[in-house]
Amino acid sequence: MDLPHHGYRASKQRGRGTPTGAESMLFDDTSTSGMNTQGYYTPGYNMAGPPSDMQAGATNLFADPMANAAVMYGSSLANQGKDMVNKEISRFMSVNKLKYFFAVDTRYVLKKLMILMFPYTHQDWEVRYHRDTPLTPRQDVNAPDLYIPTMAFITYILLAGMALGIQKRFSPEVLGLCASTALVWVIIEVLVMLLSLYLLTVHSDLSTFDLLAYSGYKYVGMIFTVLCGLLFGSDGYFVALAWSSCALMFFIVRSLKMKILTSLTSDSMSTNTSAKPQVRMYITMVTALFQPIIIYWLTSHLVR
Repeated sequence: MDLPHHGYRASKQRGRGTPTGAESMLFDDTSTSGMNTQGYYTPGYNMAGPPSDMQAGATNLFADPMANAAVMYGSSLANQGKDMVNKEISRFMSVNKLKYFFAVDTRYVLKKLMILMFPYTHQDWEVRYHRDTPLTPRQDVNAPDLYIPTMAFITYILLAGMALGIQKRFSPEVLGLCASTALVWVIIEVLVMLLSLYLLTVHSDLSTFDLLAYSGYKYVGMIFTVLCGLLFGSDGYFVALAWSSCALMFFIVRSLKMKILTSLTSDSMSTNTSAKPQVRMYITMVTALFQPIIIYWLTSHLVR
């Protein structure tokens, strides 16, 4: 039986069609590019990517026997150069001997500062030895050291900068000139002392470090003088200058007496003339009398 065709329209099934091969996806899915069908990474897949040219070059460099020989030769040359530098430094400056002058402790520093400021109460000035080797400063308070002169020099420069700042005269150039002047004076004093001992053929155990230590002790008195000048004015400055100068001269004479004047006895016994020992005896006095001049020269411009 035929149904009437009017009032009825054959409906087409609607649904989302699958994309054709011509229609490409906007982004490629690379999340499973390294996986097999089971979702695991294949054994031959390289996670780090292909090796770069730099890595390949480094591998080839260390694999080259000529390169290894060049590296070993360069290392040997560097070690030889280091040994030569250390040897040349040791000719002019012994590191072990330099360590001796910095072998101090707090007890030694306090006692040494008291001797520098009040040397009149100190009785025993003899330097002690152990098997012909002088004891370290921490074991003998009469042994010279370089720790106190070094720290006193730095403190003097800082104090000079503060004094110049109080007087509205501070500038890096002025502070640098003050530091270089103080350092040059010490160097000149040590060189003159060494030249005098050499020309007068004085045989003593005084070394360059010893002279540098005794010459650097003046910075302690300079600090005391400048502080008194800043706190009490010009009157306090001159009183402190007189005290520190007398204390330093007494300290220098008593200390160098055990170094220079001890050798005069044996020298005078072996010679018939007494003029040479007397001249060499004046070295100690001139060195002591020269200290107040340097202290005044380096501190007078800081106090007004």
